[in-house]
Amino acid sequence: MIYVFDTSSLRSLQHFYPRVFKSIWEGLDSLVQQQRLISTREVFSELERQAVSEEVLAWAKANKAMFTTPNNAELQFVAKIFKIQHFQALIGVQQRLKGTPVADPFVIACAQINSGTVVTEEGWQRPTHPLRLKPGATKIPNVCAHFNIPCVDLEEFMHQQGWTF
Repeated sequence: MIYVFDTSSLRSLQHFYPRVFKSIWEGLDSLVQQQRLISTREVFSELERQAVSEEVLAWAKANKAMFTTPNNAELQFVAKIFKIQHFQALIGVQQRLKGTPVADPFVIACAQINSGTVVTEEGWQRPTHPLRLKPGATKIPNVCAHFNIPCVDLEEFMHQQGWTF
């Protein structure tokens, strides 16, 4: 299975210090080498612009090949997402005005075209497990649900890998 990481999940990894949680980082490295963990260049751009730990940014730079440039099929799927007016809110007003990177539609398109699963911390409502969508939200999990694209959070991703600590 291919996993497509969103910025929020990569940013969440900063709480798993590489010197302490070595097995997580070794597992991630292994998945990257197997080309089973990928992302998009827009996620890399967001990581560079946002406040993330030096360790996460260094790891992303060391694995820059996993951050792919969207191909034509992915760009066509992004256009399909934005044909739905409600999903146009994936790009916020400030992002449009400032021209800052927006990764969400590209992460979703990458997962769709590569038959992958999106990994994101965005938009989950967690009163109890299993995870539930926030009704009416324009968040990655809602868009994924609309297009029947698998979507999990970091905890579920780790569970699917069989990782225990």
